[in-house]
Amino acid sequence: MQDSDQPEHEEISRSQRKREVEALQEIGERLVILNASQLGQLDLPDNLRDAVKEAKRLTANGAIRRQKQYIGKLMRNIDPAPIQAKFDEWDGTSREQAAKFHQLERWRDRLLADDKAISDLVLAHPRADVQRLRTLVRNAHKEQAANRPPKSSRELFKELRQLMLVEAAPAQDADSEDENPTYQED
Repeated sequence: MQDSDQPEHEEISRSQRKREVEALQEIGERLVILNASQLGQLDLPDNLRDAVKEAKRLTANGAIRRQKQYIGKLMRNIDPAPIQAKFDEWDGTSREQAAKFHQLERWRDRLLADDKAISDLVLAHPRADVQRLRTLVRNAHKEQAANRPPKSSRELFKELRQLMLVEAAPAQDADSEDENPTYQED
């Protein structure tokens, strides 16, 4: 039973260390492509923040490569988990936005292809302005038949996006509007 005499700490292979260093360098490279606003949201040590700003300033490929390696070296001294968590949050937001965009496109395409789609949209989104939607669909069909630019189709997309934004607003705002009307009829 010599295994019990062995220390619990296992040595990390050179390949594993190399993979870890490359992963840190990839995070560093991603830091370089962030805009100033995103970079400001991260809690980075001053020397790392300065190195990232320097990499953005450089134009020579060799200098950029060396600077990215230096950033990777600096990354070894910090915990990359908070940075990676922020990247994951931003990526999730991007995927969520893309999914919403695709949903709007599907609604628009469906409205243009099927007359019954307006009824389905109103069932799913009761605040929809049916008359405006019908007008935009009718105009989009006319534009398509006349081979004109899809102005009404774009307007339809904007209308759908506005509808989704209004419905995504907190219900609390809608309740406060009902209790305190902004105008009164005489």
